[in-house]
Amino acid sequence: MKWLSRGLAATLICAGAAAHAQDYPTKPINIVVPFTPGGVTDVMTRQIAAKLQGDLGQPVVVVNKPGAGTMIASAYVAKSPADGYTLLMAASSLGIAPSLYKATANYDPVKDFQPVSLIASVPHVLVTGKQVQAGSVKELIATLKKDGKSATFASSGNGTSNHLEGELFAALTGLKMTHIPYKGSVPALTSLASGEVDLLFVDIAAAQPFLDGGKVRPLAVTTKTRSSVLPDLPTVEESGLPGYDAMPWLGIVAPAGTPPAVVDRLQASLQKMKASPDVQEQFKKMGLDPLFSKPADFGAFIVSDSAKWAELIQKSGATAE
Repeated sequence: MKWLSRGLAATLICAGAAAHAQDYPTKPINIVVPFTPGGVTDVMTRQIAAKLQGDLGQPVVVVNKPGAGTMIASAYVAKSPADGYTLLMAASSLGIAPSLYKATANYDPVKDFQPVSLIASVPHVLVTGKQVQAGSVKELIATLKKDGKSATFASSGNGTSNHLEGELFAALTGLKMTHIPYKGSVPALTSLASGEVDLLFVDIAAAQPFLDGGKVRPLAVTTKTRSSVLPDLPTVEESGLPGYDAMPWLGIVAPAGTPPAVVDRLQASLQKMKASPDVQEQFKKMGLDPLFSKPADFGAFIVSDSAKWAELIQKSGATAE
C-alpha cells in the first residue's frame, strides 16, 4: 500500500500547487533587469511593472542586477523558485552570452527558463560617418570593396549585439572588417561622427541625437521588417544585403517549471498592454517596437535566435573573454 500512499501524496501536492497557481499572485513580484538603472530596458521594465501591478493587484518591483554580459541576472533567475514571483526581463544576450562566455556560462537559455512573452524588438540602425560616400547599403558595400582596405566598425563593447551585427555584416558581404570596441554607444557614435571608424550598428534611441544633428548618416535598420519608429528607413536586406536579419529583443521569462496557470495569468495581463495606445506611444519614444507574443512562439524564437548567433560566434571567432 506504500505505492498508493505515495501516489495519493503526489496527487495532493500537484492539486495544491495548481490551486496555489490559480490564486496567483498573493505577494509582490520581482522583475530582474540585467542592466543598470536609467537605461531603455530599465525604463521600459518599470512601465511594464506599473501596468502589471495595476492589473494583478500586487506590487511589482524592478530589481537591477547588472554585470557579466547579463549572466548575473540570468543565472539568478534561473536558480530562483519556479513560482512566478521572480521574473527576468531578458535581452538578446540571454541566448548569446553562453556562446561568448563559454568558460563561465552557468545557465542554459532554453532548458532553464519558461518563456512568458516577447515584449519588444530593439531596432538597430546601420549608420556611417560623413567621410563615407554612400547613400545606401548597396553603395556602402561597393565603396568598401573598391577601396580594398580593411573597413572598421565600432560597437559598444566586445560581445554586445552591435558587435555581432557587425560580424554578421562582414560574414554576408565578405568584407575585411576590423572591430573597434568602445565603452558604450555614445563614445562609439562620437568616434564615428569624427571619422575615426567607417560604420556602426546602434540602437535608435542612442543614435537619435546624432541623427537629428546631422552628425551621422542612417542607411538602414537591422530588422527583417521596417521599424515603426523610422518607417521611411529601409531594412539592410531590402537595401542591398540579402539574408541580413538582426533583431535585438526584450522579453519576460520565468524559471523553468513555473506552473502553466501562472504563465497564463502573466501572459494575459501582458496581452492587455498590446493594444494600449499609451504603451505604443511610450515604446515608440524609446525606439522600441512592441511585440507581446505567446509563450510557445517566444520559446521557439529563443531557440532559433540562440542557434543563429552561436553559429556566427563560432565562425567569426568573436569572444568576450
